[in-house]
Amino acid sequence: MREIVVISGKGGTGKTTVCASFAHLAASKVICDLDVDAPDLHILLQPQIREYTPFISGHGAQIRQDDCIRCGQCAELCRFEAVRPREDGFIIDDHCEGCGVCVKLCPQQAIDFPEKHCGDWYVSDTRFGLMVHAQLFPGQENSGRLVSLLKVQARERARALGLDTILCDGSPGVGCPVISSLSGASLAVGVVEPTPSGRHDFSRVADLCRHFRIPLAIIINKADLNTREAGVIAAECVEHGHTLLGRLPFDPVVTRAMVQRHALTEFDNPLGNRLKDMWSALQDLRTGR
Repeated sequence: MREIVVISGKGGTGKTTVCASFAHLAASKVICDLDVDAPDLHILLQPQIREYTPFISGHGAQIRQDDCIRCGQCAELCRFEAVRPREDGFIIDDHCEGCGVCVKLCPQQAIDFPEKHCGDWYVSDTRFGLMVHAQLFPGQENSGRLVSLLKVQARERARALGLDTILCDGSPGVGCPVISSLSGASLAVGVVEPTPSGRHDFSRVADLCRHFRIPLAIIINKADLNTREAGVIAAECVEHGHTLLGRLPFDPVVTRAMVQRHALTEFDNPLGNRLKDMWSALQDLRTGR
């Protein structure tokens, strides 16, 4: 089974646009949106949810007001300033990190420590096939754990259906969710902007792929807006042994496709045709031809 993860090193590079086009072109695949903090692949694919599961992770402290003696020890102990006074005692707000100190040291044992409902994950049908995706609630952590859960689910569904590809829209950046996105991947596709910051972020995500020994193929998006930086990125690809799939020019057709909730490859346009060529090149790269 092949697992392709589209990454970017930062947000806003066009990663989801590329991934949606590849999802349209790919056969025998499960689609997986691993950007659980701010997912947007569902906007283009319009999934019909068939399964919904709450994501439970970590714990949060809650004061039982009837048992609290208002001693204030929990507020003194909390290093995250999550315990706030109010007229009838104290309340624990969203700053709680779930460390459990207040729970253990409350003299009245008046603080509960239930598991937290941090978000939801879904298995859905789309016009391009089965999709596994999720949404964390605002401000919740453990996104890396949720990404790992989605990948496990995508692999199980692919095996059960006899599908040979998992196509993932990875998380932006290089943090914990991206590391989880890349875990076990066969190939990473990096979408890069031709700017100094884009090149810097590209180098960081390339280092991450190198660390995990994951082959990296590069698409330079909006390459004509800064040909000098695009050339530097292309040279770095050659220097470090990455595959340069090609360059995409800036084109307002991307916005029109997004408004219509279409992938670029679903209708005839020069950008969509280039993405079709890139997908063909990616298939050749994967099969070693």
